[in-house]
Amino acid sequence: MSLMSRLFTRRTPEKRLEHGLKLIEEEDFTGGFAEISAAAQTGMPEAQFRVGRLYLDGIGIPRDLVEGGRWLRRAAQAGWTEAQFVLATLYLLGLPDAVESDTFELSDVAQNITGTPNYPRAAHWAKLGAGGGSPDAQALYGYVLSAGPEDIRNPDEALVWYRKAAEANCAQGHLGLGLAGLHSAQSDEELAQAVHHLKIAADGNVGSALYLMGIAYERGAGISQDVVAATASYGKAAEHNVRSAQARYGLALIEGRGIERNISRGETWLRKAALAGDFEAAALLGDIYARGGDLAPNYLEAANWYRAAAEGGHAAAARALGLLFVTGAGVTRNEEEAAKWFRLATQNGDSASSADLGNLLLVGGGTSEDRLATRSLYEQAAQSGDLIAAFNFGVCLAEGVGAERDEEQAAIWMRKAAEGIVNAQYWYGRMLIEGRGVPVDPQEGREWMRKAALEGMADAEHSYGQLLVKGEGGPVDHAEAAEMFERSAVQGNVGSMFAMGAMLGGGHDLPEDREKALFWFRKAADQGHPAAQLMMGRYLTRGLGGEPDIEEGCRWYRKAEAQGLSQATIELAQTLRPSAPVSPEAAAPASQGVAETAHPAIG
Repeated sequence: MSLMSRLFTRRTPEKRLEHGLKLIEEEDFTGGFAEISAAAQTGMPEAQFRVGRLYLDGIGIPRDLVEGGRWLRRAAQAGWTEAQFVLATLYLLGLPDAVESDTFELSDVAQNITGTPNYPRAAHWAKLGAGGGSPDAQALYGYVLSAGPEDIRNPDEALVWYRKAAEANCAQGHLGLGLAGLHSAQSDEELAQAVHHLKIAADGNVGSALYLMGIAYERGAGISQDVVAATASYGKAAEHNVRSAQARYGLALIEGRGIERNISRGETWLRKAALAGDFEAAALLGDIYARGGDLAPNYLEAANWYRAAAEGGHAAAARALGLLFVTGAGVTRNEEEAAKWFRLATQNGDSASSADLGNLLLVGGGTSEDRLATRSLYEQAAQSGDLIAAFNFGVCLAEGVGAERDEEQAAIWMRKAAEGIVNAQYWYGRMLIEGRGVPVDPQEGREWMRKAALEGMADAEHSYGQLLVKGEGGPVDHAEAAEMFERSAVQGNVGSMFAMGAMLGGGHDLPEDREKALFWFRKAADQGHPAAQLMMGRYLTRGLGGEPDIEEGCRWYRKAEAQGLSQATIELAQTLRPSAPVSPEAAAPASQGVAETAHPAIG
């Protein structure tokens, strides 16, 4: 057709729309937009809708959310149901108010989705689209009625619209029925019916339904448990950018749960979820990099992820970040920062952090404001009946953290906490034995110490063992003392390692076993226990636990000597001059020092 023919040939809006859509398919976006826009100017609803979409997508014209919304509104006002549905969806995302006006303002340019849902406007347009027979609009209207503010919410009517959409094979309608069913299910049959609807929605490739099916398969809720199917569902949902699914899929890949193990891919998915705002995923990444293993430890990376999770309110991540600041791993050592994160973790419900914070403040960490705020926090929680807080408040009073030292009040709170807190049983036992805030009562103190020891607290096991050796607060019982020392030593208590060596070395109501004694002395000596280093020197130079080894024995004497143990100096000199007479101190039995080993300090 010639140029003159095109100029004088009058085309209907329908023809222009048809031609414009064809040009878009042929990737002539500018020409296609011009044709469709011309049709829209005549008031044709479908063309108005198409122009609106072109503006929203930036096809043939720079992207313009406000202008796109205005064209959608015109089409929706003319009764175009698809425009009504899209407009309602956009209002749930947060369309700017400028969409409601046809007057152009310079400020309209480059406006974006606000992120604040406008439920009344979304309800208005979704209801019109639903009434016009659009299954998608029916499902969306059901959602607005079930999730909107109180003045709009109507769960019963929402179910009506969900059913209409589901009857039209709308996957979102089935999703709505499934979610409603999950909340209201009172029996296995009702739960199975809810999951049935979710599966239909998942088969329709709805991301949130795929995620929920992953949970259902994983837990065996309303359907047979199937770990492989669960992981597959999480993977599909992850591809739909469902961040919780990305986190679960990443974890499944790392653990090899329902899928071949792949650390690198798993870390990638966790990272995606974390960057999208999933704080649990960020915390998991922190754990992975802090723990090391398949991936090399990277404390700087761990600290960054812990911080991201902690700032989002993740209590365990805040505590982990605090611990990094205490040790200086991946961050500059900073006790004030550590106290800040411990306090945040405590406020978010992590009880272990309150103990970490208390311990940090006890050794002078944090600021005076930290100490005052922490004491106040503990006092308020203790007054409300929180036993952990009662223990921590007792520690603050006993050590003068954030207030004047008050051992009598400390003992009162410690006694309350001892009803359920192992650490408080240990502390209260020590206070009774030493007469701190209460009259000296070794019998009752020993009983509280025994309770804490039987709960497996290493320090309590060690202290109770000492009481049994000395017969303080009750009869001597070397056999039970050895049992307590061994339990404590296995948990890493160095004093108990030394005590085990001394108990087995002779001089107690136990069979002598110097080979085992040497084993325990070595364990304690390796961790810097000076008396154990002395005993290593003694055992090795004299061959008390096997063949003599003068050279190694002298090395241990020198280590003990370097820690200020004068007895090591004496015995080292005598070992190097074998013809000299042996002093009574040098001939001391292997058991020397058990009964005299100091109790761990309360503070």
